[in-house]
This record gives sequence, structure tokens and C-alpha cells, in this order.
Amino acid sequence: MPSSHARNVALTPELSGFVDEQVVSGRYASASEVMRAGLRALQAHHDLDVIATRVAEALDQLDSGHGITGTLEQVLGDVLDAARTRRG
Repeated sequence: MPSSHARNVALTPELSGFVDEQVVSGRYASASEVMRAGLRALQAHHDLDVIATRVAEALDQLDSGHGITGTLEQVLGDVLDAARTRRG
């Protein structure tokens, strides 16, 4: 699948060998597929870091007394309402 966003990358011999192994194993059809899978994994890792940071900030707020009050049902209902509003 050619792309208008083609990039050239330089890999260490070890990483290049790993890419080749993935293609030879049949798990991926091309080196490009291997690279895309690796980038998706890196993106997912980054997303988890962002979530972990937000959770840590929320816990700090709770520890300092800045929490949300109400029953579990009320709080979850408010969160779902806010999410629906943001989706438009």
C-alpha cells in the first residue's frame, strides 16, 4: 500500500534483523507493516502514559480534598452526560 507519507528510517542491524524475521515468519507481509505495528504500539504506550498522568493528578486532587461528591450512580451519570455532550 504505497503512501504519500513515505519515510526513510535508519535501523540498527539488530532492529533490521528483527523486522526481517517478522516478515519471514509470515506474521507481517512487509517491513512497512512491521514498522506500522511498532508505531501503533508506541502510540498506545504513549496513550497509557497520558492516562496514568491524568489518574495521578486526579488522585492528588482527591488527596487534597478536591473530589467529586455524590453517589456512585450520580457521579457516573454526570460523567456519561458530559461525554455525550462532548460527542455532540
